[in-house]
Amino acid sequence: MKEKTVLLAEDDASIRLVVSQTLVSAGYQVRATASPDALERWVRSGDGDVVVTDVFLSDTEIFDRLPSLKLARPEMPFIVMSAQNTILTAATAAEQGAFEYLPKPFDIDNLVDTVRRALKTPKSSDALAPDMRRVVDEAALPLIGRSDAMQDVYRVLTRVMNTDLTVLIEGEAGTGKSLAARAIHDLGKGSEGGFHVLSRTSVAAGAPAAELLEGAATLYVDEVSDFSLDEQAGLLECLDAHPHVRVIASSRRPLQGCVEADTFRNDLFYRLAVVRFQMPPLRERKTDIPELARSLLLKATQRGLPSKALEPGAIDLLTAYDWPGNVRELESVIARLCALAPAATISAQDVEREVRAGLSKTGEGGEGFEAEVEALLRRHVMSALMRAGDDDAGRVYQDVIEKVERPLISLALQVTSGNKVRAASLLGVNRNTLRAKINGLGIAND
Repeated sequence: MKEKTVLLAEDDASIRLVVSQTLVSAGYQVRATASPDALERWVRSGDGDVVVTDVFLSDTEIFDRLPSLKLARPEMPFIVMSAQNTILTAATAAEQGAFEYLPKPFDIDNLVDTVRRALKTPKSSDALAPDMRRVVDEAALPLIGRSDAMQDVYRVLTRVMNTDLTVLIEGEAGTGKSLAARAIHDLGKGSEGGFHVLSRTSVAAGAPAAELLEGAATLYVDEVSDFSLDEQAGLLECLDAHPHVRVIASSRRPLQGCVEADTFRNDLFYRLAVVRFQMPPLRERKTDIPELARSLLLKATQRGLPSKALEPGAIDLLTAYDWPGNVRELESVIARLCALAPAATISAQDVEREVRAGLSKTGEGGEGFEAEVEALLRRHVMSALMRAGDDDAGRVYQDVIEKVERPLISLALQVTSGNKVRAASLLGVNRNTLRAKINGLGIAND
């Protein structure tokens, strides 16, 4: 059998070399270039069986050429790679008919597997309409984040947005489930119709689902696990009577567990969970926090709050916090900081004050923290204190301080990526003192 040929377009020479060598080792012929003009010439002349290309080649965006290339070679699968890992990139790749979108950095074995799948997938004879691309302002996108967890979300969204499949979005409160639902609607084929929201609150207020479905292209059922069994029965009956409406539902509780606990109807579960995915909590995508925080600053300014910036130490503290309320909690803190921080630049001290206030309200800080520390001390050092005599020169205090200092300093270095100056600023100690403690406590300098 003749070897299949991969047309590779990548302007980073090192990536081009690694990908080329890997694909050759996998049994493919490879023609590689950094030039968008060379790639277009090869495609139009009938060369190659699959294209692997970066979104940006020099000053050219491949999406500007993809519609005409798809018209010329409708059977040719295009695999698009990009370091601009936003939902806009993923959505545009899907709209332009790309076979797959791979965010950089990518797993090389995953790329080879994607090429293999692209060559085995039956070819479509449908050419992509040249006007299919939708112009979207990235600043107005509902979802923000370039982490691996968010890339998984984007891939699901782009695969379902131009279908009429029912989607179930699960995840903790504040993770952005409603934003994901809105993105599926706005970026998909049903965006011209209405996006209507049904919650248990609206049901309790006497708004029947049938009325909400009038004129709707998409019905978003918010936190469906909150619905009573009677309300679930009414919802199921209504959905069955309006099959033309696309349904997206969300739940902060795992809905399968609700079915097993007999608090949710299994027939409604199967009706909703055709496509099912999880919105990640913010603590699992902390690399997104700086970008999210800056976006929320802009949003706060658009709401009439004073324009503010974040100093590096403030961003470090925001990133270190686990955000049990997720993006919703972060947005609330950012809004308060814009309103209350005295200077134009939000400091680490400003962030610390707001986060500490939030912890004390939820019982996670202050006395709660001290109680946890006291419990640990009782468990680990009480016996040593009781054994010590009046004349003993004990080391209990020094041992405890060292055991607290070591993980505390390690955590500060972790959130500042090893930057000792910024770690010292966060901890409120002199940088020379911090260096001495790092050396004295034997903390590895990664």
